[in-house]
Amino acid sequence: MWDIVRESALGQLLRLFSVRGGLSYPEETQDFKLPSTYNSDIDNGENSSRSSIREPEKTNEQDANEANDSADVEAAPTVLHPYTSRDQSLARTHTITSADGIEAEEIVPTRTSDGLILVTWYCPNDPANPQNWSSGKKLFVTAQICIYTFSVYIGSSLYVASIPDVMELFGVGEVTAALGLALYVLAYGIGPILFSPMSEIPLMGRNLIYIVSYLIFVALCVATSLVDNFAGLLVLRFLLGFFGSPCLATGGASFGDMYAPYKMPYVIAFWAGGATLGPALGPVISGFAVSAKGWRWSSWELLWLSSPILLVLAIFLPETSHDAILLRRARRLRQRTSRRDLKSQSEIDMANLTLRQIAQEALIKPWQINVLDPAVLFTTIYTALVYGIFYSFFESFPLVYPVIYGFNLGETGLPFLVVLVALGICLCGYCAYFYYHAEPAMRNQPGFGSPEARLVPGLYASFLVPVGCFLFAWTTRRSVHWMASVIGVGLNMCGTFTVMQCMFLYLPFTYPKYSASLFAANDLARSSFAAGAILFSRPMFITLTVPGGVSLLGGLTVVCIGGIFMLYFYGAAMRARSRFAVG
Repeated sequence: MWDIVRESALGQLLRLFSVRGGLSYPEETQDFKLPSTYNSDIDNGENSSRSSIREPEKTNEQDANEANDSADVEAAPTVLHPYTSRDQSLARTHTITSADGIEAEEIVPTRTSDGLILVTWYCPNDPANPQNWSSGKKLFVTAQICIYTFSVYIGSSLYVASIPDVMELFGVGEVTAALGLALYVLAYGIGPILFSPMSEIPLMGRNLIYIVSYLIFVALCVATSLVDNFAGLLVLRFLLGFFGSPCLATGGASFGDMYAPYKMPYVIAFWAGGATLGPALGPVISGFAVSAKGWRWSSWELLWLSSPILLVLAIFLPETSHDAILLRRARRLRQRTSRRDLKSQSEIDMANLTLRQIAQEALIKPWQINVLDPAVLFTTIYTALVYGIFYSFFESFPLVYPVIYGFNLGETGLPFLVVLVALGICLCGYCAYFYYHAEPAMRNQPGFGSPEARLVPGLYASFLVPVGCFLFAWTTRRSVHWMASVIGVGLNMCGTFTVMQCMFLYLPFTYPKYSASLFAANDLARSSFAAGAILFSRPMFITLTVPGGVSLLGGLTVVCIGGIFMLYFYGAAMRARSRFAVG
């Protein structure tokens, strides 16, 4: 437990003020001995290694693929993506025997041509390596990130129940009042463009970005609850989405720090499930409270949810970034040994990193790939479309259930509970597919198999998206029970969730070098289209009627069915002609 607190924001703050106690690292204890492999007079045969090349170490969760992959890994360049550890290449180890005859392995650090020794993990099962954490510790950290993500996503739709009161109080129309939702969604798509590159800077790590931004988020919840003018409300809603966004972009990277690649589909599925459930539960939670207490209660509820989460994160969320952990270790070793030749790879990388390179990778490269690579462009368009349809339901429900079926404000949000049922069914089916079929295949194939294999569940789920839209559209009438349209929403969500998961698994395995930037660009595209859908949906539904407007959106997803099948059958050929793809 103390190691978790030590790596948390609170632990690092206490250490900054020289409050140590149980917060000391092994390098700071009196009985610590520097591993013999770090002796400067030992030559590991790699003195010619270039300091700009990273040579990470194998961890104890990567043994399953060692036999099949060793030749490929040694021959291929080190290419990383958010769903894999930074410790993918095979490490050279050194067996030592202590005075009492006990043998142990130590990882041999790389020595560069200019005499530097790259600080790395001490041994293959180094407890400081997040890949080696116990299952309980990983689950505890995972749960914190998931509930953090849930709190940010639910903040978008909690506002929905307040729209009628906002219209009356500030004298604005329905579309204008909906800006409070649209700007929040747009902002959490813009935020990752800034926060994703920042979280990869070892000096900052992931935790600093998480805690500082979420602290601002909580403070903005207070301001939003007290604001008394419409312009101020819109500005605060935008800032809420912006400062809540780091978990949406960096959460996957945090999981990749801890889990082996073949475990990531399960973790990402549950994380994305919480992210999807958040907006669906927002109207349910705020509907009855707002109808009884007024529009400000949606903001107060967000404050009451996020404040305890912030406290837990500050005390118990440890740093997971490998680069940040090793950078801090290198600093402690230099302080302990007074040796200037001990440095982490990230320190060398940062010395050669320029602002232009960061901007190129984060702002220009993902859009360049989208323009030049049809496979990436399709994934961006498809995920943006289905995500926008999901948010269009927030505009169609008030035109259906109160008007046709006589639901009150609180009851109008209840049909969103079908999303909970849909996610339960999807998660069970999705995880069962990976456990019994996909994971064994991934373990036994070099490079974890073909990237197109990740699309298989999406091939079937793609039919559910338009079927759900059409069922919802064609049953919203007084002569048909309201449950029929709710089932349509559930089918749509089953398809949407599964398709998006398949796309998120496809991208990093196909474009590993640029995956972080591609995910940020995909997030921005999804959020931008969803924000637009919030604003254009109501006028469209009023003009075309709800059945006509939803049928139009469903028809667009029918076209995408052909696209995902083409991607599955011809994706490998397209990748062969792409100058960006790897493998």
